[in-house]
Order: sequence, then C-alpha cells, then structure tokens
Amino acid sequence: MKYFEYAHLTAHLQTVSKPFGELAVEMNETLPDGPEKSAGLRKLLEAKDCMVRAKLG
Repeated sequence: MKYFEYAHLTAHLQTVSKPFGELAVEMNETLPDGPEKSAGLRKLLEAKDCMVRAKLG
C-alpha cells in the first residue's frame, strides 16, 4: 500500500495519483485477503504508474 501514497508528489501529479490511492485503500479495506486481491492491487499500481508517467509526458 505504500506505493499508493501521493502526498509527496507535486500538485499536478497528485491529481492523477490520488484517485488510484483512494481506490486502493477502499479495496484493501473492503475485500478479503487473497491472491486475487493482491493481483488486483498490483494491476492498479501498474495503471497508476502508467498514468503518472503519461502526465509527466
């Protein structure tokens, strides 16, 4: 979950990263632990990283 933190980012990157971080927290808190949850969070992290890189342009 530490990779979904966004407070350290500049404001323009936070606008991209924050929704992913909030969704990750919600999913982590509401879904049972298991391999599918881990895979889903990993894929969400990959998507977040892609979008942040897209913003960096």
